[in-house]
Amino acid sequence: MSFELIINSKPNEVDIALLKDKKLIELHKEKHNKDFSVGDIYLGKVRKVVPSLNAAFVDVGYEKDAFLHYLDLGPQYLSMKKFFNGTIKGTQKAANLSYNKIEKDIEKNGKITDVISSNQLITVQIAKEPISTKGPRLSAEVTLAGRYIVLVPFSDKISISQKIKEPAEKERLKRLISSIKPKNFGVIIRTVAQDRKVAELDQDMSDLMSKWEEMYQSLKNASPVKRVLGEMNRTSTVLRDLLTEEFTSIQVNDQELFEEVKTYVQTIAPKKVDIVKHYNGKVNIFEQLGITKQIKASFGKKVMLSSGAYLIIEHTEAMHVIDVNSGNRKASIQNQEQNAFETNIEVAHEIARVLRLRDMGGIVAIDFIDMHKKENNHKLFDTLKEAMRPDRAKHNIIPPTKFGVIELTRQRVRPVTDIKTSESCPTCKGTGEVESTTLIIDEIENSLRYYLEEYKGTDLTLNVHPFIEAFLKRGFKSLQRTWFLNYKKWVPVKGIEDFTLLQYQFVNAKNEVIEL
Repeated sequence: MSFELIINSKPNEVDIALLKDKKLIELHKEKHNKDFSVGDIYLGKVRKVVPSLNAAFVDVGYEKDAFLHYLDLGPQYLSMKKFFNGTIKGTQKAANLSYNKIEKDIEKNGKITDVISSNQLITVQIAKEPISTKGPRLSAEVTLAGRYIVLVPFSDKISISQKIKEPAEKERLKRLISSIKPKNFGVIIRTVAQDRKVAELDQDMSDLMSKWEEMYQSLKNASPVKRVLGEMNRTSTVLRDLLTEEFTSIQVNDQELFEEVKTYVQTIAPKKVDIVKHYNGKVNIFEQLGITKQIKASFGKKVMLSSGAYLIIEHTEAMHVIDVNSGNRKASIQNQEQNAFETNIEVAHEIARVLRLRDMGGIVAIDFIDMHKKENNHKLFDTLKEAMRPDRAKHNIIPPTKFGVIELTRQRVRPVTDIKTSESCPTCKGTGEVESTTLIIDEIENSLRYYLEEYKGTDLTLNVHPFIEAFLKRGFKSLQRTWFLNYKKWVPVKGIEDFTLLQYQFVNAKNEVIEL
């Protein structure tokens, strides 16, 4: 298993692609000079308290007021409030919390009107970026995330990632952190801290305390609305959260960004600095490495699998709906139940990848192919859970209903990644839109493979729109010639003027249409 990070810097944004064994599993887009990123800390002003929602709306400089629920205040809200207000007024003389008294926790089921009032100043952290017509979602429980640990002010608790299983390692990490953490600071130990030496953990702790000091200095005599501490850029955040020993390559197409990435990797993982490479090819880095093709194939309404099965993904205001279809998938045996089971298992892995890749959040309903055996439904449920285990977003999966539908919820902290996979139709001069031709080429290739296996010895001709014909025959190493080399059979391609751009059919020697 190998991981690669490909960074494509453009004039207005940076695209970051994470590949697992050459397959795209995550795509991040970061606009230059973007505010209101998850992790940013702001000094805001309460605009309105809404008792019926047990929440408040806070002005943090966004066009719409941000939302702060009572449950997002954190148990130590009173301690936080006292510290931040003292810093602003100048009565808090140091960033160190050693001499600060920890106040009593607020009531778990209390009322927001008991602790917050309109027009008061409040220091908050972005928990969710603005999505659709909604402003940012806030948390008043400020935390600072590092490479190996997360610093939690006004807490003495040390928590350890559940993914660290060995009791001896848990005890070692807890002992080390206890010896280096400052007083009145709690710590969450991240998974990547496993097997790390005390010097690395201590350096991470020092970096986070420097950030806390920076925030403290920024808050002195501050007035709303102000960003008092910004999260790292998306590139550094991805590296901080994902970089492991399994990474084999990091490629960057911009010299300045390459130097930044190399310096940051040198800081957090010196042994991995040699895998950072500067790409200076003439062809776009995403095109060169086949990432653009994967993006177009994975972000449309129709997502094809190499076996011939496909997904139909619909996005409504309330939820995402995914329909599973077997398509041209070649059946291994003449047993409907087993074929449905095999298709569903294959598709479950693809759905887990697509959810993570497109960062789809909220409610997702998946209509798998019907299966009648309970054990098969149980295996499908377990497969989907296992496939989604690497997903860092919080999620909850409900077992299949009697109709074969699996429902799940997935945490949404950023707007869903939405990439347009349609292009203006040359036939209607842009008054209508069709899916990208990349998808139809993949579908033709899947169908061709199926027909050559199913109708051995039959002379096939492919009828397509003239534009597609020209594309398939273009160049000496054309797709038509590639098919011949792969399948040892020449398939004539004929352009039909009456066909729509994405229409195609296979016919036999008698010009009869071959159908499933």
